[in-house]
Amino acid sequence: MTITEAEWAVMELCWERPGIGGRDFVEALSKSRGWSRSTTLTLLRRLEDKGALRTVELSRSRVYYPAIERDEAAMSETSELIERVYRGSLSQLVSTFTKKQALPREEIDELYATLQRMEDEAREEEGR
Repeated sequence: MTITEAEWAVMELCWERPGIGGRDFVEALSKSRGWSRSTTLTLLRRLEDKGALRTVELSRSRVYYPAIERDEAAMSETSELIERVYRGSLSQLVSTFTKKQALPREEIDELYATLQRMEDEAREEEGR
């Protein structure tokens, strides 16, 4: 599932405030983004059609809940980027990124720990 930049703004609000009503969405996004009511409602409808949001009808209003977790959406977007731009190579993404920007020591340590964990898991799989 691809989520546009504008749709991410909607999803971020929904992840922060699950169960937010349509009127509150319109008000919040009007203040933060300057969007009209119709723009917000269009984005909500698109996200519902994509399966990213679910709605509950209460009286004469709709209440919105995320249908996907933020991590799940981020993983999907990241996977699509890696496939499209780096031909499926995560190492190519990291290599390209680190050529343009130095990583703080903390992030280098996190990457190393992640790679170490992945290596350990791969060894366990090989041993089975």
